[in-house]
Amino acid sequence: MSAAGGLAKRSHQENWLPILELAIQEVFEIMLGCQVKPVEQSEHKANAEFTAIVGLAGALCGIMTVCCDANTARQIATCMLGDATGSEEQAADALGEICNMITGNFKNKLAGTDEQCMLSVPSVISGGKYTFRSLADGNSIETALLFEGAPVFVRLQLHS
Repeated sequence: MSAAGGLAKRSHQENWLPILELAIQEVFEIMLGCQVKPVEQSEHKANAEFTAIVGLAGALCGIMTVCCDANTARQIATCMLGDATGSEEQAADALGEICNMITGNFKNKLAGTDEQCMLSVPSVISGGKYTFRSLADGNSIETALLFEGAPVFVRLQLHS
């Protein structure tokens, strides 16, 4: 990739944050019946007891992650499944599916990527003490949104 091509691609990706936030808002409204709103990440400490991951390959290469605490993951499961118990397994499944839907909705909003980008099966990491590190070496787009008063962190990390 030429320096000019890389700069144009990076500049284009910098405009993706509103598209990502719209994709997240649509998924939460349709699947959970809830409104979410973007907030400053600095206002909230990331407590990533659950991290859902979906890989992208093709026109976009990288990963999308959705992180939240255990209570928030259980609330998401309860909204999706209508079950008040919200087990850890249900929380992981629900967060993985939300990440999958956000990723699919986002890539479908980008011209030229909808049919030229494949998604992996969602994976979810859970627990209180883990470190997550992606080998995607390109740009990343991050946002934090409030769901039922709790932060949910979404990050798209691209491979250059």
